[in-house]
Amino acid sequence: MRAEDLQALLGAPPYEDDLATLEDKVGVCNGLAYTAAGGELLEVEVSVVAGRGRVQLTGTLGDVMKESASAAVSWVRARAAALGVDPEFHRTRDVHVHIPAGATPKDGPSAGVTIATALVSALTGVPVRGDVAMTGELTLRGRVLAIGGLKEKGVAAHRHRIAHVVVPRGNARSLEELPEAVRAAVTWHPAATMDEVLAMALRAPVAAPARPRPQAAARRP
Repeated sequence: MRAEDLQALLGAPPYEDDLATLEDKVGVCNGLAYTAAGGELLEVEVSVVAGRGRVQLTGTLGDVMKESASAAVSWVRARAAALGVDPEFHRTRDVHVHIPAGATPKDGPSAGVTIATALVSALTGVPVRGDVAMTGELTLRGRVLAIGGLKEKGVAAHRHRIAHVVVPRGNARSLEELPEAVRAAVTWHPAATMDEVLAMALRAPVAAPARPRPQAAARRP
């Protein structure tokens, strides 16, 4: 048997590699998930349109993932001025978070940093790097907490040709458990805060320029 005979025996491949995920996009960020079948790459999409502050979540999301999305929106609201985002966006914009494929149930807290990154990108217009994927739970204070399934998620990133993976700093020691080929092919970026995640994942800084402090009037003797 030869390699070229496999298609005649097994038929056409059931799916093709989604190479489009490697392109930079606004409002789209690559996340990593752990399933019973192993690790998977998930695109988190965020659309922001004129509205009255409605937040819509689609993609058959479980309660824990919905809470992660709520935490991401709250963190962005709290940091809006520092991120260069309109502080009133929660009143003048509707936010739609979607995670394909819609027929597949999804749950867990590890998509928090991914949702927050996609949301900041959508609000600022700064693209997310397509060669970056991430995983991590986000707190309201912007801390990135450790997650499970890092080995499976790392293998999935390598399989999808992801060059850089952002992981919680609390999982840094677990990187030793990854296959040597995966550790060598991917650049790993442990992060403790959401600011560190954005600095790695976005194509340009989003922090608003610091305002000059008013000079105090000179005192007269």
